[in-house]
Amino acid sequence: MPARALMFQGTGSDVGKSLIVAGLARAFTLRGLDVRPFKPQNMSNNAAVTADGGEIGRAQALQARAARVPPSVHMNPVLLKPQSEIGAQVVVQGRVFASSTKAAAYQDMKSDLLPFVLDSFARLQRGADIVLVEGAGSASETNLRDNDIANMGFARAADVPVVLIGDIDRGGVIASLVGTQAVIAPEDAALICGFIVNKFRGDPALFAAGMERIAQLTGWRALGLVPHFPAARSLPAEDALALEQSAPAKQRTRVRIAAPILPHIANFDDLDPLDAEPAVELIRVKPGGALPGDADLIVLPGAKATIADLTALRAAGFDIDIAAHVRRGGFVLGLCGGYQMLGRTVADPNGIEGPPETVDGLALLDVVTTLSAEKQLEPAQGTTSDGAPFAGYEMHMGVTEGPDCARPFARLANGTPDGAVSGNGRVFGTYVHGLFADDRQRAAWLARLGAGPTRIAYDALVEQTLDAFAAHLEAYLDLDRLLTLAR
Repeated sequence: MPARALMFQGTGSDVGKSLIVAGLARAFTLRGLDVRPFKPQNMSNNAAVTADGGEIGRAQALQARAARVPPSVHMNPVLLKPQSEIGAQVVVQGRVFASSTKAAAYQDMKSDLLPFVLDSFARLQRGADIVLVEGAGSASETNLRDNDIANMGFARAADVPVVLIGDIDRGGVIASLVGTQAVIAPEDAALICGFIVNKFRGDPALFAAGMERIAQLTGWRALGLVPHFPAARSLPAEDALALEQSAPAKQRTRVRIAAPILPHIANFDDLDPLDAEPAVELIRVKPGGALPGDADLIVLPGAKATIADLTALRAAGFDIDIAAHVRRGGFVLGLCGGYQMLGRTVADPNGIEGPPETVDGLALLDVVTTLSAEKQLEPAQGTTSDGAPFAGYEMHMGVTEGPDCARPFARLANGTPDGAVSGNGRVFGTYVHGLFADDRQRAAWLARLGAGPTRIAYDALVEQTLDAFAAHLEAYLDLDRLLTLAR
């Protein structure tokens, strides 16, 4: 018998859909249920490699972890990875389906993708007790309703009931919930069986009348008022909106690590374990700011569009900051796309990212990169040149080679060299993501920078936070009612 399902849609982006699904996945798993997360369509450059050899949005990988099951491509069958302001790479069931797809073309493509979505959903339903489905963006985007596969289009096609989530922290939550019902089709509104108000701060009694008013105006059940959960910062974020949030100030940090935040930043959760270290001051710098002159390490994160982000990096003057940092004897680490930027040139002969061209890199590593259509997607483990072990993953398009590759950053478990190190030993590049999530590798970097020993066990921190958030939802949501609403 197929598993029951319940879908969680939002009144907008970043209202907490991903986190609530993750928390419920852990809560129901702790109750002994076999849970699977599912998101029909996602848009994110923060992706994860799956056990079955593909890629999905980072949030679905976290939700799978919360449910204590391996991540699968079927948990996020359609993933859009923005490559420009108007174009995206389309990943279907874990593999590249189309590149540089413009928004209008994607709208026409969606009807062809619905069978893949329903196939993946049916696969997850087999052998599970409940599937928790996450919507995308806003349920009220009526301009995108035709051929929709992300929200009500999927809910209607799969006959899945919907819970609507509103974010009180941004204001106007009553209007956003009631307004959603007002603008969507009556047949879609009929699928909504209840609502949740998320990110409340203060005395919940002060919003009791607000919950009642929403219920009166919509006819939907009030399923809970969820207080703000600050510890969520310890969980990997998927949405780049998380980069807008300022971190709480730390006391007595010992090292400063800076990272430029470029328009097509990818897999930015590579930085999260550093942010969690008490001794590390992690500074994320957007265009318009300057990389601090006293940084101990500059990290160039991954990029979905390396050439475009190189252009943005230069326009922001970050290339000047990085060159000055190296002259002062500072360390630089490039991850994936960041590694490609550190070389002499980046060539795109086949127009993977845009018009065919070759551009100059930062020339801090004596290597050159040629972009290619073939994507490397696989777990990676091995040992870095300083002898520190690591486990992470590779997710990249392109081949990098040159004299500095004779000094590899790491050697993979199968003996293959990875990355490059400059002749002065201060500039490093690697295709491996997830390095800092490995306590052993992070400890080696902290020692290199003089920060002392690592103070956290990162995997344990994530697990403890998931457990704590599950308990938080048990206290503030009617989980028994949610189970009865699923069908």
